[in-house]
Amino acid sequence: MAVPKKRTSKTKSKSRLANWTHKANIQAKRALSLAKSVANGSSTSFVYSSKLQGSDNVTDE
Repeated sequence: MAVPKKRTSKTKSKSRLANWTHKANIQAKRALSLAKSVANGSSTSFVYSSKLQGSDNVTDE
């Protein structure tokens, strides 16, 4: 059975966690910014259809 030779230091593990958290925060900010621009209708980098496709999703009966 494979066993690690040495324990990973707290500094290295905290550094890895901080790096991962920082990357996640950047992606969250980008997603929020894109959502705001799509909601305002000022988005130029995101292509979407403003009309609903098909009548299966909407029921007015």
